[in-house]
Amino acid sequence: MDTAPQTIALVPPALELPPVRNAEPTRKRWTRAEYYRLEEQGWFREQRVELIDGEIILSARLLPQHAVAIELVRLALLQLFPNGYWVRQRFALVCDDYSELEPDIALVHGEPDDYTEEHPKFAPLVVEISGNSLAYDKSRKLHLYAAMGVPDYWILDLDSRQLLIYREPTADASASFGHAYASATTLTEADLLAPLERPNAPISVAALLP
Repeated sequence: MDTAPQTIALVPPALELPPVRNAEPTRKRWTRAEYYRLEEQGWFREQRVELIDGEIILSARLLPQHAVAIELVRLALLQLFPNGYWVRQRFALVCDDYSELEPDIALVHGEPDDYTEEHPKFAPLVVEISGNSLAYDKSRKLHLYAAMGVPDYWILDLDSRQLLIYREPTADASASFGHAYASATTLTEADLLAPLERPNAPISVAALLP
């Protein structure tokens, strides 16, 4: 099963860091521009990484069950959204200058040709496939998706064989990034659900699970 994400600490010589102006250690927050430069220099070769609030997060390698679940979700959404949407699989979703996620599945408006210049900044539906990363997907990532205004966030929990549905992003001063979801629902294999973008088109939870 996949393992919890890890933070990569990098200080490449090719990037000039700002001088430390006090006696205490200073945390470096990477910008997306710097993140792209690191990628161009080959720092992340054969690794899957995400930028979250200036931290570079290393994800676990993709296990067979996880890969199958991603494809099952993608195929199910393709049936519901054949036109006018792009079901993106592990592609970038931009939040701000310090965060760029790569959700397992993100449904975005438009066609692939609409995003030749830059990655999308909004998705009406995001799906993460979780094993050991469940706690992370339910906390920091959840709060960031809420801050981005993602209205429909699903976590497919492979261990418990459940689908967690989060909706109604709202401001929450106690949460990371100042946002959370007001609605949380847990579904089992026996349940049906419909995306907010297709409220009259239910999907079987069982059909999403390997």
